[in-house]
Amino acid sequence: MDVEIRRSARRKRNITARREDGRTVILMPAGLSVEEEERHVTSLLAKLDARERRLHPGDEELMDRAARLSETYLEGRARPTSIRWVANQQHRWGSCTSGAGTIRLSDRLRGMPSWVVDAVLLHELAHLIESDHGPRFQELVQRYPQHERAEGFLQGVTWQCPPGP
Repeated sequence: MDVEIRRSARRKRNITARREDGRTVILMPAGLSVEEEERHVTSLLAKLDARERRLHPGDEELMDRAARLSETYLEGRARPTSIRWVANQQHRWGSCTSGAGTIRLSDRLRGMPSWVVDAVLLHELAHLIESDHGPRFQELVQRYPQHERAEGFLQGVTWQCPPGP
């Protein structure tokens, strides 16, 4: 990723970084030495990367998360072959192809609270055990303590911002 450094003579101590149009913009005082500048850039890039990983877990992190949820709430019985974020789900939060063991989560979930993402992920994991939404399936998803809260949250999001066409 490109890094753009914007120096300002008016800026005295504050150093900030943000993502902007596919690049990282770092705002810093004009009078820093090359060594200080490099140290701050390295530190800020690491902090931004860590924050983005926490808020937007990648596909590998989703597999780790799914394994923990399966062990905790499903006796380890749900073992997906793959989990990935997708951009083409406008009317669903997630989907599961139980025969292939694949799970897809809508990228609309990115940035939502982790307990909401976990509830959707557990819902899809439960489909690896029970394919329909019958009583046995409901018993599995209701093992997650935040299940009802997450459902309410997602209903509110859908009401506030209905999915596109």
